[in-house]
Amino acid sequence: MTADRNLVPHRFGPLQDLRLASTGSGIAQPFAASLAAEMGAEVIHVEPPGRGDPYRASGMRMNAGEVAAGSNWIQERRNIFCVTLDAGAARGRALLMRILQRADIWMDNSPVGTWEKIGLSDTAMLDACPRLVIAHVSGLGQTAGDGLPGSDHDSIAQAFGGMMANVGFPDPHPPGRGMPSIADYMTALCALWSALAAVIRARESGAGQAIDVAKYEVVHKHLGPTMIDFFQRGAVAARGGNKSPGAQPLDTFRAKDEWLMIAALREQYGRLCRMLGLDPKDPKWQHAAWHVNSPEGLEFDALFRQWVAQRTADEVLRELDQIGVPCSKIMSSAQCAANSHFQARAMHIEWEDGQAGQVKGIGVVPKFSATPGTIWRGAVGLGHDNDLVYGELLGLGQGELEQLRRDGVI
Repeated sequence: MTADRNLVPHRFGPLQDLRLASTGSGIAQPFAASLAAEMGAEVIHVEPPGRGDPYRASGMRMNAGEVAAGSNWIQERRNIFCVTLDAGAARGRALLMRILQRADIWMDNSPVGTWEKIGLSDTAMLDACPRLVIAHVSGLGQTAGDGLPGSDHDSIAQAFGGMMANVGFPDPHPPGRGMPSIADYMTALCALWSALAAVIRARESGAGQAIDVAKYEVVHKHLGPTMIDFFQRGAVAARGGNKSPGAQPLDTFRAKDEWLMIAALREQYGRLCRMLGLDPKDPKWQHAAWHVNSPEGLEFDALFRQWVAQRTADEVLRELDQIGVPCSKIMSSAQCAANSHFQARAMHIEWEDGQAGQVKGIGVVPKFSATPGTIWRGAVGLGHDNDLVYGELLGLGQGELEQLRRDGVI
């Protein structure tokens, strides 16, 4: 960050010396910026005048007087400074350049080629701002063009990146997708860590760089050994539901009243066998542990499912806890809210939202011991921080600001 005044009212968190400009919309890229803001970074989110980021209306509508905001926006746009700016206008581009000259990171998810068309290519930006880190987030990457319609959409990235071929139950059931918008959130984490890595390098060398974060590649990167198995052995991963293909029990199981996730591998499997009255040293049950679709494996699965089905979820949890076998209910939002572990770790917090008033939602993750993140304000309305950013940070006078408003630049 330059020597300019930090707009965050008090210093906190591990990123308190970072300034980040965000010019995207939706989930993946702006969520990365919001995570930085929760850890103390000064984040300036730039939106088009008048219409703003369409994500403002995403989720359940939370009304406060004449103003309505979506629950997605309220949860994911805390701590950020919201300004409006028409980057298509010459004066708008000049203002954006002034912001970026004071920033460590510029994050964007505009269609490929958008900035080149108006003279703000990566080369031009790095010439003007040598230490700037530019993080481009897109569906297919900056070199792919627009060969796949809707490639920036979360579900398309999951399909094209290979994830959906692994998610869901076997045919004739359709492939599944990770919810909610798992490709977007994975991409946000990748965009943020890579940008921070580049900032470390820029502070050491004085040279920034551009980062190409392709959503489908982030998805593909998280497929484990899937591609090695294919290239080396010709094995094509298939949908298998929630059940592990190579060890058991690792699956969802139905108790009398609720669904559970149970995972008992290696020595835990042996404890489970003994609880069921089976000898874990018997070659039959040793074989069943790792060959889940063999006759022995299917017999063990049936026995264990019957045991679970005869008990309530709480009874299963209690008995498996006594022998050290991992088990959890499939937690709903209501159960998460009421759970003592969530409460003990202050997972859900209250804050004042700029549009919806007092709200409660998910707190800051992860938890730092020395420099924890915090929520110092909620999401705000369109252009809420125009005077603060353009006046305090860039030094524009009130007359200039009024003229920019009249001309539709901000």
